Amino acid sequence: MAAPALQRVVVRLFGVAENEAMPVLAGATLFFLLFAGYFMLRPVRETMGIAGGVDNLQWLFTGTFFATLAAMPLFGWIASHVQRRRILPWTFAFFALNLALFALGFHWQPDNLWFARTFYIWLSVFNLIAISVVWSVLADLFPTAQAKRTFALMASGASLGGLVGPLLGVALVGPIGHAGLLWLAAALLVVATLAARHLQHWRDAHPLHEQVSASARRQSLGGSPLAGITDVLRSPFLLGIAAFVLLLASVTTFLYFEQARMVEINFPDRDDQTRVFGTIDALVQALAIVSQLFITGRIAQRLGIGVLLVAVPVITVLGFLWLGLAPVFAVLAVVMVVRRAGEYAFVRPGREMLFTAVPVEAKYKAKNFIDSVVYRGADAVSAWIKVGVDMLAQQPALAAVIGAGIAMAWAATGFGLARAQGRHAHVPAPPHALNAAAFPPPLEKGD
Repeated sequence: MAAPALQRVVVRLFGVAENEAMPVLAGATLFFLLFAGYFMLRPVRETMGIAGGVDNLQWLFTGTFFATLAAMPLFGWIASHVQRRRILPWTFAFFALNLALFALGFHWQPDNLWFARTFYIWLSVFNLIAISVVWSVLADLFPTAQAKRTFALMASGASLGGLVGPLLGVALVGPIGHAGLLWLAAALLVVATLAARHLQHWRDAHPLHEQVSASARRQSLGGSPLAGITDVLRSPFLLGIAAFVLLLASVTTFLYFEQARMVEINFPDRDDQTRVFGTIDALVQALAIVSQLFITGRIAQRLGIGVLLVAVPVITVLGFLWLGLAPVFAVLAVVMVVRRAGEYAFVRPGREMLFTAVPVEAKYKAKNFIDSVVYRGADAVSAWIKVGVDMLAQQPALAAVIGAGIAMAWAATGFGLARAQGRHAHVPAPPHALNAAAFPPPLEKGD
């Protein structure tokens, strides 16, 4: 009786179709478990980054990029050889094993600085690949029309997990220590695969077309483990998404470095630093979850994906200009909270809706290349640019102006992508038809 009643509540409150209520709950549960584990560990990672010196953060970003490059062939092999419906379980099992090994390391070497740096880099690789795989599965199982109704609702599970995760970390780090938190995060990943399995069974019972039939998803994707790179280079549409992610990551890095610098100046105590990072995370997730539940889906259905992709970049432009005029921690905190909440609530669901219109192989391989290698590459390059600007100018306002310019380009790219996605969202493409004819350019010449 409880399940039908819950299903009716979801349908009535959020406007989804009756047969979409349970997969929405399964998707939200999947995101909740993943993000609860990640955000439980994230404040520890941030404190470890500062422990090695804010002046060395660019090296951690560079290390993360090269670690991501090293991880790509491994994920590409899994995506090429494992049944499509089992790509997520295999990936999560690999990461759960990694967490178990790190837990043993924290138990044996809790104060080792190089071990802490290694964990910082690993967690920065893990979070992008794991999240990307979840969105790949959703883009595979849901067409654009369903995505507009359901993606933001499922993503609310991520925000709830991001809200609960830091609280779990604060409550449990004393009784079980850092090693215990890693064991718990590994267990959450294993349980998350059960929610993913429910989504696969739901689509088995409600097939849309041959590409997402049960028999098709029991086949491997085949092809080269490095096909994600060539697919992106051959598709103007995917290149546009890559540019969007590159600009997003650059904006994020500029603000991240300012946050680390100001937190180090204003909160020299490590415990205070962890509390500040945890407070910011909690505010971000609280704002995001309200937006995802009651605003994002309605905007996507009534105003289109373009609003999701453009609104936050425009607000970020204004935030950078405000920060240039008033470079103090309070202003930075407001800008960080609004930008990150907007990214989770609007930009991320909108960005993932773009992938509902690409062939199956691109949903996994090209998408993961963009979400991990392109993102972390942009992190590394923009980190060194930020360091160079700070060294040459010694003036925070200059970095804010450059950040505003990047955010403007981010908004323009989002607008072009929304137009391109609208041109072919309803045109089914064969699984491997990834070329300029299938995907018209996302940007008009001269944009």
